[in-house]
Amino acid sequence: MARKVNCLHHIYDTAVTLALLDTLLGAGNFSAMAERTVQLVLQYDGAAFSGWQRQPSQRTVQGVVEEALERLCASPIAALGSGRTDAGVHARGQAVGVRVPDRWDVPKLQRALNSVLPNDVWVARATEMRDTFHARYSAVSRRYSYYVGTDDEAGSPFRNRYELAFGQPLERGALNAAAARLEGEHCFRGFAVAGTAPAHDDHRCRVSNAGWSERSGGLVFAIEANRFLHHMVRFLVGTMLDIATGRRPLADLSRLLDASDNRDVSPPAPPHALFLDAVTYPADLYAVERSV
Repeated sequence: MARKVNCLHHIYDTAVTLALLDTLLGAGNFSAMAERTVQLVLQYDGAAFSGWQRQPSQRTVQGVVEEALERLCASPIAALGSGRTDAGVHARGQAVGVRVPDRWDVPKLQRALNSVLPNDVWVARATEMRDTFHARYSAVSRRYSYYVGTDDEAGSPFRNRYELAFGQPLERGALNAAAARLEGEHCFRGFAVAGTAPAHDDHRCRVSNAGWSERSGGLVFAIEANRFLHHMVRFLVGTMLDIATGRRPLADLSRLLDASDNRDVSPPAPPHALFLDAVTYPADLYAVERSV
């Protein structure tokens, strides 16, 4: 009889506890479950990373960011990037979406992350976002730049880590003409690694601007588009450099934009001179104020 009474008391206590939790959750008072959606803007030197995406037994940017978040929040936190950067590629403006416990206000989170992250990753900015924000799917554009050194000092160890030392003359007119042909919406299948996109993907990208400009000691190619395919910018740069040195005609670029595969594309330019500069999102995804 005593065992039956104890069992009934246990069932009653459990029911009361569950009812209390339901009340707290329904009233929005269960602070331990509250989360804050934050966009982190990362800068990183990609030289010592095997790219952005987490990989077993490899050092990746996503991996070290998630390790830092788990250390601070005492539980696993996913860090979702706006896209994947290849091994060796750098970033000045990689956007990352995270959901952290509500106790972490944005300035405190930024300071804490920068105190525990390795010295080749830095949170340049942190912004509270609306709950519908998704770092990848909400982005409306990404901007990359590629640096080419053309003077005698381009091979310096203080420069060749972040730019391609190019010792051959480049025809600027050919570079400009090639970049101009990239603007607009095209199928970039001829400038992408085969098999890295879903079978149903049309490989179409909308390029809002693309161009080469002079800088101290060389040139920089900047391109902005709604999306980029795997190795796309590096294939474009490699092909344009071949055009500008006379290795292939300008007409090849238009032909590659109509290609069904990448068999005729030039080798991709090395990754170490490529930077992800910025990612743009709609203004209404930024939290103006938090509801109490």
